[in-house]
Amino acid sequence: MRRSNPLQVALAAALCLAAPVAVSAVEEPGRLPLDELRTFADVYHQIRIGYVEEIDDSTLLEYAIQGMLMNLDPHSVYLTKDDFQDLQDSTTGEFTGLGLEVGMEDGYVKVIAPIDGSPAAAAGLRSGDVILKLGHNPIKGMSLGEAIDKMRGPKGSEIELTIGRPGESQPFEVTLVRDTIKVASVRERWLEPGYGYIRVAQFQSATGADVRKALDTLMAKQELEGLVLDLRNNPGGILNASVDVAGLFMDGGTVVYTQGRLANSDMYYKADAGDASKGVPLVVLINAGSASASEIVAGALQDHRRAIVMGTHSFGKGSVQTILPLSDSRAVKLTTALYFTPSGRSIQAEGIAPDIQVERAQVTAYDTSARVTEVDLTRHLDNVNGSSGSRAASASRRVASELLASDNQLYEALTLLKGINVLGMRQHKTAPQDTGES
Repeated sequence: MRRSNPLQVALAAALCLAAPVAVSAVEEPGRLPLDELRTFADVYHQIRIGYVEEIDDSTLLEYAIQGMLMNLDPHSVYLTKDDFQDLQDSTTGEFTGLGLEVGMEDGYVKVIAPIDGSPAAAAGLRSGDVILKLGHNPIKGMSLGEAIDKMRGPKGSEIELTIGRPGESQPFEVTLVRDTIKVASVRERWLEPGYGYIRVAQFQSATGADVRKALDTLMAKQELEGLVLDLRNNPGGILNASVDVAGLFMDGGTVVYTQGRLANSDMYYKADAGDASKGVPLVVLINAGSASASEIVAGALQDHRRAIVMGTHSFGKGSVQTILPLSDSRAVKLTTALYFTPSGRSIQAEGIAPDIQVERAQVTAYDTSARVTEVDLTRHLDNVNGSSGSRAASASRRVASELLASDNQLYEALTLLKGINVLGMRQHKTAPQDTGES
């Protein structure tokens, strides 16, 4: 007769006490599966007594927890004390590492987006890149937390990454130097007189207030005729920050709602009344690196017809993660709900489709400097209305040419805003008086 292992007995007893158990062969909803629990206890016992190296019980149980969560979805993870501190660092905006927002896919670490100004961004890593090795260590078999731990390290230390890139036949290596990553959540500038630009790199706790400050700074200098809100390669962040940002450009209404199995999972998040931007024409830029909170903002402004969304299809992370503490030092980050845009679209695995598709490309304008126009001809007649606008037009063309060469998507966004304003002015402008004789 086989003797029962004390650990098996304890596990079975604890699990049986956790919930009522059905005696019938067919499991009923809410009942614990006894056969599978016995199998788990048997496997646990075999590892404990037969594995080539001795592993203590607490470590084995942590492995079991990690395994359960790892097989649910890429975003449900077990958080140790260090993992939880890393999560807090990412929302406050400063940590030491490579500057990558990553997720786990098919056993490999996939880049969601590089962080602006980070070593990863400087090295040219892109959304969609897959990290195959860290140094000489294959990623396959690591948990996401283990991979992140290896990418973190002292400032100034080096690490070699082996990268697989979609569309390229061979992997390549890149050496990065770890640095202090200071995520500047928001920055603003003028593209041209009247046309502003606000970049949101990540949604942190103060991002809503920072966007409001950037908007006020632009509007205090001159009247805004159009604004570009750049959410490209923004991996997301805090949900409430995305609601605050979207609300700055809306006059009330639903920003996003969530649905899940828990009683408190069904939530509606609404914008406050009053559009802080005063209805300025708005273009939102997104790409495959725009995830989670970025998609919430883009989806809300698109559904409310408040902005034109331009760029490429977003990442498609439409799930809500809840931090569930297990003790003072450990917690579970568990996917508990899904995001939906105001019109009821699920973001999960679909993302946000732009209203106008514009691929990122290297664009070079034709050199027209050798062309001769009327103004180049000797003894040409001057314009009877004068040439007061020629200098401003020349400066505008120069800025546009530089923008086209450096960022064609932003160039297209600026061009669209100008078109909206030209059309609006023509619609409101009275027709010129006919000066001819009849």
